[in-house]
Amino acid sequence: MAKTLILTGGILLLAGVLWHLAPWLFNWFGKLPGDINIETERGRTFIPLTSMVIVSVVLSLIVNIFRG
Repeated sequence: MAKTLILTGGILLLAGVLWHLAPWLFNWFGKLPGDINIETERGRTFIPLTSMVIVSVVLSLIVNIFRG
């Protein structure tokens, strides 16, 4: 369990550093067809359905590759 938490923390740290230093890598997030963005005069709702599916598939592939 400890190794999994350390690996997860390292991945999150790397993603945060990349997001800070190279924001152009994440410009696609939330702008794909299927991402819901509702704006009214009272507020805004954003639901990134397609983006989350892509992130989930990529993370599942990475986990399955390292799990072997």
